[in-house]
Amino acid sequence: MSSTAPVFGVSPGNVPVFHGSDLKVVDRRVRITELVLRCVIFGLGVLAASLVGFDVQVKKIFSIEKKAQFTDMKALVFLVIANVIVATYSLLQGLRCVVSMLRGNLLFNKPLAWAIFSGDQMMAYLIFAAVAAAGQSAVFAELGQPELQWMKICNMYDKFCTQVGEGVASSLIVSLSMVTLSCISAFNLFRLYGDNKGKSNGRW
Repeated sequence: MSSTAPVFGVSPGNVPVFHGSDLKVVDRRVRITELVLRCVIFGLGVLAASLVGFDVQVKKIFSIEKKAQFTDMKALVFLVIANVIVATYSLLQGLRCVVSMLRGNLLFNKPLAWAIFSGDQMMAYLIFAAVAAAGQSAVFAELGQPELQWMKICNMYDKFCTQVGEGVASSLIVSLSMVTLSCISAFNLFRLYGDNKGKSNGRW
């Protein structure tokens, strides 16, 4: 006597995700990892933006005061803006993760998954570009460029350069975390296209 498989009512944009006991553990770990990474990105993004944005050093040269601040270098302005954007995005996505975990949703929406994947990709590219630009400017500030007659400034504004370096290092960790998050969001998206049609035997 054959048994009839249960029928699920699913809207066109949604895909049911079936979990075995082991897959539930994996899914929970993935969600926790995503939440932790988003919290790290938010915290370090705010820290990096604060370190660079509030970094000011004044030097008196021949009775003339000269101030070094992040607005003097466009790359640092870009870095601060990028960190603020990424931190805000991560905060919103972190809240979404918390709500999803509390509700225990097992039904993933494809358009939402695509939006999260695309957003993570854009944030990763944005913060990587900002770190690369700031890193190049930091090298010029530390070593100078004699061929272009760009003098070193870190020997005069040592405190300013040290704090900027800390901000760039924090931003680098943010960028690496965003790359990891992009991989997680890609996994969450493309598992929806797995071969799970009509199957309820524990596969994704």
